Amino acid sequence: MSLLSVIVPCYNEEENVALFYTELMKNSAFFDEKNIELEIIYIDDGSVDGTVAEVKKLHEQDERVHMVSFSRNFGKEAAMYAGLENSHGDYVVMMDVDLQDPPGLLPEMFSYMEQGYDSVATRRVSRKGEPPVRSFFARRFYSLMKKISRTEIVDGARDYRLMTRQMVDAILSMQEYNRFTKGIFGWVGFRTKWMEYENVERAKGETKWNFWKLFLYSLDGITAFSTVPLMLASVVGLFFCFFAFVMIVFIIVRKLIFGDPVSGWASLVCIILMASGVQYFCVGILGQYLAKTYMEVKRRPVYIAREKL
Repeated sequence: MSLLSVIVPCYNEEENVALFYTELMKNSAFFDEKNIELEIIYIDDGSVDGTVAEVKKLHEQDERVHMVSFSRNFGKEAAMYAGLENSHGDYVVMMDVDLQDPPGLLPEMFSYMEQGYDSVATRRVSRKGEPPVRSFFARRFYSLMKKISRTEIVDGARDYRLMTRQMVDAILSMQEYNRFTKGIFGWVGFRTKWMEYENVERAKGETKWNFWKLFLYSLDGITAFSTVPLMLASVVGLFFCFFAFVMIVFIIVRKLIFGDPVSGWASLVCIILMASGVQYFCVGILGQYLAKTYMEVKRRPVYIAREKL
């Protein structure tokens, strides 16, 4: 029999823990038909509500339910890594507990795996129910990543993905602290089938992702899988050096030919402020990469487990 590990990151999701389990068990007939055993691993990302208690209730009812509970909130990236690290399945699938990743798609996903794919990934074809501003910037992010990174990051891609053990081991071999899993999926390669589906709204509760968190997450993605911003900072610096040289020549020629004194302190102040702003911007880009390097060399653990079932 094959073992399927279902990884379910949770952060303050006590209302959805049992709902997710119920929806997943609706595929029991399919699992029995395909001789698939289950291990369901809830990753508690430092929840402060009753998430842990709800998982323990399920564990008492079904020994296939497991849990890794963090000592504090480490973020979804750490939760996904912990799930992969604690999984034992021949196949591993990552799903959100809020049912935005429909468990009902699993039979179709397995049908593609039988065709020889190493991974079946999902992407939303619509962003129904999402604020227009958030959708706009999300699409711009994916468009930008296509231009500045060689790693495949598909627009609308979800973390909902079924993988073989070989692919999971490849992902775990990447021990970096600053993790951007959507990029890691593309970087490790392997044959991937993309499944499209309509956006599904949360079953209960509210999303933990606000605009600011998504913005910071996008910066993590850019700095993790592209060095184009560093090159851009260099190009901008060279441009301003060339521009300054041209202006010096212009002022000297103007003085020699027309005898016109240098004037226009207001425009000079504007140029100085602009150049200073560009310099700070470039220093900020360098700072982002330096900060990532600083965190990597510390070699801190990605997460700390407080309790395991």
